[in-house]
Amino acid sequence: MSSSLSDFPLRYLRTPEAAQFLGLSDRTLEKHRVYGTGPTYKKLGGRVVYAIEDLQAWANCGTVKSTSDTGNPPRPAHPKYRLTQPRAARHG
Repeated sequence: MSSSLSDFPLRYLRTPEAAQFLGLSDRTLEKHRVYGTGPTYKKLGGRVVYAIEDLQAWANCGTVKSTSDTGNPPRPAHPKYRLTQPRAARHG
């Protein structure tokens, strides 16, 4: 009996499918990858792929109960919003 691709469970998603899984745009997921703020990924033959378990784990990191919930560690700030030096030093 021969196997077809449909016999294998889907384990890895490329960027467009991973973004859709998370409800993000492809570009947003790419930016998270560049800035190191996104889900863990693998490179297979030069292609970026995401394990479904890694996508789910990353999404679960954002689970909160209210806007004041600090139960989860914050993700690294996007470089656009990082301060390179303290405010006092910038205006001094």
